[in-house]
Amino acid sequence: MNRITVKNLNTKFGDNHILKNINMQVPENTVTALIGPSGCGKSTFLRTLNRMNDLIPSFNHTGEIYLDDTEIYGKNIDVVNLRKRVGMVFQKANPFPKSIFDNVAYGLRIHGIEDEDFIAQRVEESLKSAAIWDEVESKLYDSAMSLSGGQQQRVCIARTIANKPEVILMDEPCSALDPISTIKIEDLINRLKKEYTILIVTHNMQQATRVSKYTSFFLNGEIIENNLTSELFINPREEKTEEYITGRFG
Repeated sequence: MNRITVKNLNTKFGDNHILKNINMQVPENTVTALIGPSGCGKSTFLRTLNRMNDLIPSFNHTGEIYLDDTEIYGKNIDVVNLRKRVGMVFQKANPFPKSIFDNVAYGLRIHGIEDEDFIAQRVEESLKSAAIWDEVESKLYDSAMSLSGGQQQRVCIARTIANKPEVILMDEPCSALDPISTIKIEDLINRLKKEYTILIVTHNMQQATRVSKYTSFFLNGEIIENNLTSELFINPREEKTEEYITGRFG
């Protein structure tokens, strides 16, 4: 089953045409990597999937994006609920200046949950799912800002999954991390795909091959090629794909 279906998507910021006629299907419980040079539209595309671009006044779009059977730009869409269903992890870890516990509980409280026992249970479950519980169990009420970058990113992932989203968007989640933290995040992605549909923007093509089942190669706002990761990297169909993955540009 496809969790996300994109049909003829075009996006502009003012007169600047960023994404051009994007069509894509994203099966549930898979990881899809979005690769391509800087400025090719990957992050803009990611942010159409939870309507983050709506926060920029000059943004406009044509085309359709379906989350299951719901057109997410439809008239009666509750955008707050959409962002609960489609969580996001950013390039730089962005914990709030609160305790580790309150960071993870934040989304639950925003959505009106007041049962503290339930919140405590969900916080623990989420930190365990994000593979950081053992590291923070004894300091849940310390500031999340006191953690290392890799730990902060896993707390942000825990904050995202505490809301039980269906989709997790990751915008270069490892680009600011050291190699050991990167391995931990990649291991986590491989575990999370059993429960979530994940899209990850990455400049690291080795990372794409390690974590994703599908890869989409973006260039100048277009999808040049979309295929199984194993096929795209070993036997690319398009000359531009081959040139990019072999380092001739980008």
